[in-house]
Amino acid sequence: MTPSDVTSQQSLTQRLANPTRFMQLSGTLMPWLAGAAAALILYALYLAFFVAPEDYQQGQTVKIMFIHVPAAWLAMMGYALIAISSFGYLVFRHPLADVSAKAAAPIGAAFTFLALATGSLWGKPMWGTYWVWDARLTSMLILLFLYFGLIALRSAVEDEALAGKLCAVLGLVGVTILPIIKFSVDWWNTLHQPASVIRMDGPTIHPDLLWPLLVSAIGFSLLFFALHAKGMRNEILRRRLRSLTIAEVDRARGASAAAAAG
Repeated sequence: MTPSDVTSQQSLTQRLANPTRFMQLSGTLMPWLAGAAAALILYALYLAFFVAPEDYQQGQTVKIMFIHVPAAWLAMMGYALIAISSFGYLVFRHPLADVSAKAAAPIGAAFTFLALATGSLWGKPMWGTYWVWDARLTSMLILLFLYFGLIALRSAVEDEALAGKLCAVLGLVGVTILPIIKFSVDWWNTLHQPASVIRMDGPTIHPDLLWPLLVSAIGFSLLFFALHAKGMRNEILRRRLRSLTIAEVDRARGASAAAAAG
């Protein structure tokens, strides 16, 4: 590798890690992400309620799937994003990694709660109860508690750098819940149905239901990324304001000390 290649790679890394450049790029992309998300979600809801057929066993209740399944996917994706960001913060000291992890936590918690709520509504007519201590449901509930733990830990520690490190460690340790959630229906005898979309042998769901589900998943994914970008922008602005406030307080103290000494 030549010195010019190293310089080019460092320059690219610096550009990607620059909060100012992120603010510029996210400001440009956010309206497009939000608009595309709204359009796709509305289209998915139209397909779900006016085009997709009833299930021969579940009837109209199967249409809860078009919100429940994307919410469950994004609940896990959100925590995976936190784990990746936590790794980047602890290992590479990436200046935006902690911002990304902090912004993703409340969004992931919201999607996890949505997955649990819609799953309960779906479970009542299918299982006769809103909740069972099923392996999949219990592991998703643990995921929600992990999100709450990350949010609470960051709020409880006043030192921002220490809070970021502690949350990064918890984020990496907690990522072990993701394979448990994914494979719980295969490892244990559960009421929850096995995977029907992401399978080695291909989806088993009917194409008339699969297509609206995929459109919904893409729409909610774009919504997640738009909310995440907005959350990161808010956090960057908050940290800039905090730095300016601290600097102003220090200048005021210095001026007062100089006046008193004079």
